[in-house]
Amino acid sequence: MAAATIGVLALQGDVREHVAAHERLGAETLTVRRPVELERCDALVIPGGESTTMVKLAHTFGLFEPIRQRLAAGMPALGTCAGMIMLADRVLGGTAGQETFGGLDVTVRRNAFGRQVDSFEGDLDVTGLADPVHAVFIRAPWIEQAGESVEVLATVEVAGADRIVAVRGCRPRMECALVPYRGAKAAARACLLTV
Repeated sequence: MAAATIGVLALQGDVREHVAAHERLGAETLTVRRPVELERCDALVIPGGESTTMVKLAHTFGLFEPIRQRLAAGMPALGTCAGMIMLADRVLGGTAGQETFGGLDVTVRRNAFGRQVDSFEGDLDVTGLADPVHAVFIRAPWIEQAGESVEVLATVEVAGADRIVAVRGCRPRMECALVPYRGAKAAARACLLTV
């Protein structure tokens, strides 16, 4: 059986870091900027960056509807930070009429942790992983509400409340949406590579 090809949406954001992390794990990777590249992917990583910019560029390059259709048809996806926003069915704190690729039954709040000055790091316990994952939260979203088809994988305490920061869509395909950067990405990629 041929190895899965992991596409990394390469319109904006931390594309190089995602490609490098997948390659370290032995995955065949492909940067995705055009629909023809998307067609070659078995799964898609949507990186951190700026979600409204990603939407505009996805429309400009003719990728928005093809990605939305592939996700609806069951293509596995991993979204980190802005990628989690792009996979969410609902967004709070977004721009008026903000679009997403959707497919993940969650309500995400953009920039939930505050401004850049409010950024922080910490170790995160993630369901299914033996060791904590070091996570970095920079103007990151959190999940306000997760639907019944979504498994919560990790939370972080903020002002006395547990905020959801990692989930997996419990559908025939595997979806994972993460806020954290660095070590958490490698852990999530290991899950994606088992698809």
